[in-house]
Amino acid sequence: MCGIVGLFDTRGRRDFERALVQGMNDVQRHRGPDGGDVHLEPGLALGHRRLSVIDLATGQQPLFNEDGSVAVVYNGEIYNFRALTAELEALGHVFHSRSDTEVIVHAWEAWGEACVKRFRGMFAFALWDRNRETLFLARDRLGVKPLHYAVLDDGALVFASELKALMRHPGFARRIDPYAVEEYFALGYIPDPRTIFLAAKKLPPGHTLCIRRGEPFPAPQEYWDIRFTLDSPLGFDEAVAEFAGRLREAVRLRLVSDVPLGAFLSGSVDSSAVVALMAGISDGPVNTCSIAFNTPRFDETAFAAMVAERYRTQHTVETVREDDFGLIDTLAGLYDEPFADSSAIPAYRVSELARKRVTVALSGDGGDEQLAGHRRYRWHLLEERLRTAMPLETRQSIFGALGRLYPKADWAPRFMRGKTTFQALARSTLEAYFHSVALLRDDLRQRLFSSDFRRELGGYEAIEVFRAHARRARTDDALALIQYLDVKTYLPGDINTRADRASMAHSLEVRAPLLDHMLVEWLATLPSSFKQRGREGKFLFKKAMEPLLPREVLYRPKRGFTAPLARWFRGPLRERVRQSVLGDTLASTGIFDHAFLRRLVDTHQFGAADHSAPLWALLMFDAFLRRLYQSAESV
Repeated sequence: MCGIVGLFDTRGRRDFERALVQGMNDVQRHRGPDGGDVHLEPGLALGHRRLSVIDLATGQQPLFNEDGSVAVVYNGEIYNFRALTAELEALGHVFHSRSDTEVIVHAWEAWGEACVKRFRGMFAFALWDRNRETLFLARDRLGVKPLHYAVLDDGALVFASELKALMRHPGFARRIDPYAVEEYFALGYIPDPRTIFLAAKKLPPGHTLCIRRGEPFPAPQEYWDIRFTLDSPLGFDEAVAEFAGRLREAVRLRLVSDVPLGAFLSGSVDSSAVVALMAGISDGPVNTCSIAFNTPRFDETAFAAMVAERYRTQHTVETVREDDFGLIDTLAGLYDEPFADSSAIPAYRVSELARKRVTVALSGDGGDEQLAGHRRYRWHLLEERLRTAMPLETRQSIFGALGRLYPKADWAPRFMRGKTTFQALARSTLEAYFHSVALLRDDLRQRLFSSDFRRELGGYEAIEVFRAHARRARTDDALALIQYLDVKTYLPGDINTRADRASMAHSLEVRAPLLDHMLVEWLATLPSSFKQRGREGKFLFKKAMEPLLPREVLYRPKRGFTAPLARWFRGPLRERVRQSVLGDTLASTGIFDHAFLRRLVDTHQFGAADHSAPLWALLMFDAFLRRLYQSAESV
C-alpha cells in the first residue's frame, strides 16, 4: 500500500519545483515508509511513497515502460496481475519486474482507458503517457483506495492520496464548501465527489479522469456501476454453495504477499468467515488480532477466541479502555476533513496492534452492505410494508401528526422509539431511509445552522445526494435500493475511508475479500430474500458458513463498538466539549447558531436529553478547523 501525489500543467510545460513536490510527497510518508521518489519533467511531477508488499526488490515507483514514455504511480493491489502479465506477454510486452504495478503501464499500452475494466483489486493510480500528452487517473470500483484532486487558478492539476498533500501546495485555496458542511452534519462524513474544500474533489469510485494537455478539463467518466438485477436462476441451496466457493476464491487472491500477512478477528460473522477460509487455504497458522474493551457490552473477544481456538491461529488480544478519547486530535489529522464515526477509535487501535506482527491484514469490511447485515435494513423493510399499504398523503396526515406529538426517546430500544418510526412512516421510501441514517436529522440541522449560513446553502439539503444515486439505481426492490445507496455513499464515504486512514496511519495494508467486485456483482443477482429473511440478516452468508463457524458466532445479536459519548460528554470530556462547541473557533465560522449550540451542551450535560451525536460531530469539526488553521500558519 502506498501514497501517490502529482502535478500536471494542463496549459503548458512549466517546471515544477522539486522541493514542493518532495514536501507534498513526504507529508504522506505514513502511507509508505519503505521508500519515496519523485519524477520531474516539463509540465509534470509524480511522487510516490512505498509500502513494500509484492516484489520488494524491483517494485519501485514511479515505474516506466520499456522506452520511458509511460509512467505510473499507484496505490493498491491488482490481484489478477499474474494472469494479466501472461496475457500481455503473449501480446509482446516485456516485463522487468514481478510487480503488479508494471501490469498497469502495459495494460494502458494494450487497451488504453479500458484497461481499468481488466483489473481486479483495489487501486488508485495516475498514469502519464508522454507521447499522447495525457494524464490518466483511476479509482477502483468500490472506492477502497482514495484519490483527491484540484485544478488551481494557474491551470495546474494537483492530485494525491490524501487531502493533506494538496493542502501543502501554496496555490491550493482552503475555502470550505457549504454544501459539504450540510452533508457532513447530515451523514457524519462527506460523500464523494465532494470534499470539505470547494477547490478539491474526490474521484468517485468506479471512475477515471483522462486529461489531455491543451484541451478543456474533462468530467470524470464512469467505467463501472453495480446493478441489482435479482434475476439469478439459482435455488437457495445452490446459491449457498456457490457463495462459499466465490468467497473462498476472493480470499485466496488476497493471500499473495512477500511480507507477513494476517487478519483482523472481531468475532463478527464477516471477519470470522475470512479467518476460517484463510485457515483452510494457508499452509501455516493464520496471524489474527482482536481488540478487547474493558466494558462487557462492547467486548466480543470471547467470540473471536472461539474462532481462533478452532483454527489454531496465532492470536493476539489487547485491551482498549472505554475512555480512549485521547485520539480526537489524532483522528482530525488522519482524515483531513471532518469525520464523525466514533468507531474510528477502535479501527485505529486494531490497526496499531496488527502492525506489530504483520504488514498486510485481511478484514471483513463490506459484509453488512453486500449481504444485508445492517439492522437498519430490517427496520426499513418492516416500515416499507406499512408505507406501501396506504397512500403517502394518508400517511403524512396520520403519522406526521403522531410524529410531532410523540415524545422523543433516543435512549430507548428502537421498537420503543415511536417518534422515529412515525416520522419514517410519514415519508417517502427514499426520505425515510435518509432519515434513518442521518446523524443529525433535518429539523436539528435547521436549528444548528445560523440564518446567514442557511441563506448561503440556498435551500440545498444533503438528501440530494441520495436522490441523485436513486435515479440511477434501476431497481424498485426495497432492499436492493438501500443497498445501492449504501454502496454509493456509506461504503466509500465512511467504511472504506475509516479503514484506509486507520490502517495507513500505521503503514498497514488492509484487504477486504467481501469487496471483491466480481463477488459483489454476483451477489447483486441474488433475490433479496436470500440475504434478508424474517429477522435474520446475512441469511445466505450464515448458512454458507455453518460448516465452518460455531452457531454462537453466526446467530447472535450484533454488538459493535459505540463510543460512550453521552457519558464522556457529561464526565471526562465535559470541559473539552464546552470549550470546543462554545469556543471561538466554531463561533468565528459564522456557520452555527451560537444560542442553539449552548442549548445542546447545557441540556446534554444536565441530563435533560442525549445530544451526543451532534456534539461529537461538532467536536470533530472543531478539531478539524483547529488543525486547518495551524497548518495554514506553517505553509
